[in-house]
Amino acid sequence: MALQGPAKTVAQTVSVVIFMGALAWASVPLYDWFCRVTGFGGVTGVSQVAPEDVLDQTITVRFDGSLNNHMPWEFKPVVREMEVRIGESGLAFYEAYNPTNRPIAGSASYNVTPYQAGGFFNKIQCFCFEEQVLQPGERVQMPVTFYVDPEIVDDRDGKHIHTITLSYTFYEIDLPEDTASVQDSDANSDTSLN
Repeated sequence: MALQGPAKTVAQTVSVVIFMGALAWASVPLYDWFCRVTGFGGVTGVSQVAPEDVLDQTITVRFDGSLNNHMPWEFKPVVREMEVRIGESGLAFYEAYNPTNRPIAGSASYNVTPYQAGGFFNKIQCFCFEEQVLQPGERVQMPVTFYVDPEIVDDRDGKHIHTITLSYTFYEIDLPEDTASVQDSDANSDTSLN
């Protein structure tokens, strides 16, 4: 039995609303997937190993570190710039310091500029793949291992890129349950002693 008149209009409207809701729900993961596959917006690639093909050409990689407005850490690259051969694995370190009297968990977002380089910049190992927890007064150096794909020299836009900037921004996140529960039990024992 086919719907007629107002019932048909209501069914179509509900279908459109459900379809639009599904698109909105799926848009973030789809956009994230698209950026990771294409390097769009400066999103880097992820790889297990560097390629075997290492070119004689070099490229300069600059490092930048910043913090979200409410993140109390100190965060910076250990070395601001390095020159690597295209295809060669590079290793850089960022330093983070928690000057507060409480543990703080952080997570890093990242991108590269120029954005066209995103599809050619690949990370093998990175502190940004997992959350970081720093105890009060703790200072750590966090590594990132990367390479620039040799295909950059054959790309119409990529072959004109001579400098890539890798930027990280740390923001505070909730403490993992195990760390938060230890902190809560320490606070409770301190108050019971008083």
